[in-house]
Amino acid sequence: MGHLGRWGTGAQVQLAGCARPVFDGGGQGARRRRGDSRRPMNTSFAALGLRPELLEALTQIGYEEMTPIQAHALPPLLEGVDVIGQAMTGGGKTAAFGLALLQSLDVERYAPQAMVLCPTRELADQVAAELRRLCQRLANVRLVVLCGGRPPRDQVLALQHGAQIIVGTPGRVSDHLRRGTLSVRDLGFLVLDEADRMLDMGFIDEVRAILAECPAERQTSLFSATFPNEIQRLSDTIQIRPRFIEVATQVEPTQLRQLVYTAEPGQRHPLVAKLLAEHRPESALLFCETRSDCDVLASYLTKRGAPALALHGQMEQRDRDDVLVQFANGSARLLVATNVAARGLDIPALPMVIITELSPDPESHLHRIGRTGRAGEAGLAISVVATPAEQHRLERIEAFLEQRIEPGPPLTAGPGLSFLAAPNRTLLLLAGRRDKVRKGDVLGALVKEGGLPMESVRRIDLMDQSCAVAIDREWAEQALDYLRRGGRIKKMQVRAMLLGSWQ
Repeated sequence: MGHLGRWGTGAQVQLAGCARPVFDGGGQGARRRRGDSRRPMNTSFAALGLRPELLEALTQIGYEEMTPIQAHALPPLLEGVDVIGQAMTGGGKTAAFGLALLQSLDVERYAPQAMVLCPTRELADQVAAELRRLCQRLANVRLVVLCGGRPPRDQVLALQHGAQIIVGTPGRVSDHLRRGTLSVRDLGFLVLDEADRMLDMGFIDEVRAILAECPAERQTSLFSATFPNEIQRLSDTIQIRPRFIEVATQVEPTQLRQLVYTAEPGQRHPLVAKLLAEHRPESALLFCETRSDCDVLASYLTKRGAPALALHGQMEQRDRDDVLVQFANGSARLLVATNVAARGLDIPALPMVIITELSPDPESHLHRIGRTGRAGEAGLAISVVATPAEQHRLERIEAFLEQRIEPGPPLTAGPGLSFLAAPNRTLLLLAGRRDKVRKGDVLGALVKEGGLPMESVRRIDLMDQSCAVAIDREWAEQALDYLRRGGRIKKMQVRAMLLGSWQ
């Protein structure tokens, strides 16, 4: 027997501040009720009865209390109830399903017990990184990421060693199931993360094929930022009495200021440069509609003294990874991206977003501006309109948001962008966790043997097969020279390179 979900039979929770109802009923005809989630809740992780190791990890990470999606979703998840969770990007949903997943894990059994399906490789990597942080105090937890753009052979070897948690994209997971290199017959916990994007990207057939291989008796949860009718129909076939939980899907108006500027034909990029010079953000995310526009704008800004990185779907996975780590560690302050960066990427809250061309889809605009004004911080989202078609898009967006976007005041700043020069450079080491390398090994080698000041090493990101080190640009060449002259890390000679071609 498969899962036969019924809308309206499970309990439903909706937090204050939601943009609008996503479902107006369904199933047995029950309608969603407002106000039942406004009551005070205990936001302490300690009240959940989690394993001591998970509580220790939460303390070490610095998670002091639950976010709204965690406070409302974790109790039913820990009880084994199917959940549909709607929350804006950055709301903490990964930790919500991640803690429930790890709580249910039998660490003595080396077979896939839990799986998280994600629409993109970037999101899968982000989810895997968060799960590893949450389980850092749990012994013998084995997690494998199954995504395209990486050698299947390495994934097969990892599966043969016994994986308990699978995080992957539908295409690669389906491929392993067809080859017989992955078995999900013992799976008890399944999550579809960013489920609406999976539908938008055409993964529904692969998702259904994967679900057909999973046991009928399992806990299934869907998490996403929006829930169109297609998600309701999917839930009807894969979940049992799901609990629907919705938290705010829009940034609070008090936290986010939106402005719109009109550009003359052919002056879109100069206007973007003027906006950066006027507002002088510490960092910014700039959205373009096409891959070509991303590359052209990134080159335009870089030539004007503001090193910018492009991110879009035409890039190789390795290059996309390099871009994200450089932006995250301060080796570049500007990221120019298509919608691939609007949702699901591990990009921290930003002070400023510039939408260089409005999207025809109002919901896409919502996700773009959602990258700023998060976690209680003030944010600024600026949209550029340069054609009559974009003016019509603006009108649709304002109708969707139910608010007028304020025209920006005149710009007075000069054109200089030197303040956006990156303070760091990224040293990429071709060795990582699989080589038993630790962050302390890297820091010790660069400081004790390489002669770098301790404070010049700003951040170390350790991955499975590589390690990215953010180094004060004044000392970056010395660090590279040390390794190229035969310097060792943990008694190993390690290949290294500096990312970013700008000086």
